[in-house]
Amino acid sequence: MKNPWIISTGRHVVILFGLSSLLIAFGTLGYMLIEGFSLLDALFMTVITLTTVGFGEVRPLDEAGRLFTIALIMLGAGFVAYNLAYFTQLLLDGNLLELYRRRKVRKQLEQLKNHYIICGYGQMGQIVARELRAYHVPIVIIENEESALIRLQEKGFLHLGGDATEEENLLAAGIERAAGLVSVVFKDTDNVFIVLTARDLNKDLFICGRASTPGTEKRLLKAGANRVVSPYASSALRIAHQILRPTVTDFLELALSGEGMELSMEEIQLPEGADIVGKDLMNSGIRSQYNLIIVAIKRSDGTMVYNPSPREVLRAGDILVAIGPQENLGQFGSRIYGRPHPAFKPC
Repeated sequence: MKNPWIISTGRHVVILFGLSSLLIAFGTLGYMLIEGFSLLDALFMTVITLTTVGFGEVRPLDEAGRLFTIALIMLGAGFVAYNLAYFTQLLLDGNLLELYRRRKVRKQLEQLKNHYIICGYGQMGQIVARELRAYHVPIVIIENEESALIRLQEKGFLHLGGDATEEENLLAAGIERAAGLVSVVFKDTDNVFIVLTARDLNKDLFICGRASTPGTEKRLLKAGANRVVSPYASSALRIAHQILRPTVTDFLELALSGEGMELSMEEIQLPEGADIVGKDLMNSGIRSQYNLIIVAIKRSDGTMVYNPSPREVLRAGDILVAIGPQENLGQFGSRIYGRPHPAFKPC
């Protein structure tokens, strides 16, 4: 559906163009009838009069011609002043800039693939967006609150203004080409509806949803979410862990965030053809060359191997949970993937 502002502005411009043509035709016909000018001379006289360029008259005018010229100048000056005021207001009210921004965003969205869509830019949405940006993961945010849209624009996030529960906004965000979706809007009912719609639009999409009230987690999973996060339950559990095992909790938080220390924790999936596939941990060089500790291995069938032994053989598709210096993790990732991998922060 076309933007009503575009339709209205286009109609106004057409009217102004038509009135300008009528004014030129009026002046041309007047000079032809009053002064007996030829069509070209009359048109030339009309144009230089309306534009006030200061050229001389085609030939001296009689009294009637001068009176007609005065009237034409008054009409032209008023019309030009109106046009200037209109187009100045058009620029100042921001609609043209907003239209340009939307077209630019649309072009950027058309080029996105394997990105993540974040629905909602509240407290949780801001943290998710910040972390994904830090790891160079492409994201687009859907938000309909005006104040949040202003913050998004200030921070330079690619975003769409609209309701994430509407299918057309999810399609505009490129959900059919996306790798995942995070639904963290305020209402649980909206989160359930977003997850349901997203799963219908993309069967292979990774979806994470937020559940604020008891019972919502089960509904989100039934709607098609792969993971569900309950911020209140997670916060309560974190408080309990801070009381029971504060040092462990602090260490894990620092390792997962990578802030304030060189040590970090990452997961690395072994692709087909990686040079360490088929080797055991002892001979893989992970510890000796990169000083990394593998604390767990998730097999392609979902089996978890905790605290794997040095004789554990690595297979293609294994996800290694590694902990070690950030720089070493980045170097190991580059070796495995043959190029810098976006999962690692730049050091």
